Amino acid sequence: MRTMANRLTQIATRTGDDGTTGLGDGTRVPKSHLRVQAMGDVDELNSTLGMLLAEPLPDDVRELLVVIQHELFNLGGELSIPGYTLLKAEAVLHLDEALAHYNDKLPRLKEFILPAGTRSAAIAHVGRTVARRAERAVVALTALEAVRAEPRHYLNRLSDLLFVLARVLNRANLDGLGGDDVYWKSERLAQDAG
Repeated sequence: MRTMANRLTQIATRTGDDGTTGLGDGTRVPKSHLRVQAMGDVDELNSTLGMLLAEPLPDDVRELLVVIQHELFNLGGELSIPGYTLLKAEAVLHLDEALAHYNDKLPRLKEFILPAGTRSAAIAHVGRTVARRAERAVVALTALEAVRAEPRHYLNRLSDLLFVLARVLNRANLDGLGGDDVYWKSERLAQDAG
């Protein structure tokens, strides 16, 4: 079994000045490598959730997001070492359960909604789009190298969960601006209804 490299003790190593970066197993790859792209997208997603955690949130949503941040770190660690396993199948199941729990409390959607509303909901929507990009990066990597299914499944579920949480956060009204989804005003739909 492969082990993760030593913890960072020096941040500015200058070893990446040649356009390469080190993976967790010590191998060096170009910074343009699909594995590095996937790792970067997962890191950006985790940072976006960190920004969301700086907002007022319901306690249960906050606790869930903290767990997700740790799982994303596991996912990034797994991506950084080819053939290494850190993200467990239970993490995907946990997202499925959270998705069912929060979605069950929401009214059915009859229209498309805009990625808008409260600041926390808007940040959740940004997280959703970054999760989709990270998922695409993992899918692209999988076309070239062996990658377990769990990272792809996790990112797919997480993007769905962040969409649902954005709706939850719009209704939480913690900053006095929420209340409902922001619906797309489609001219065609308006004509069809009229």
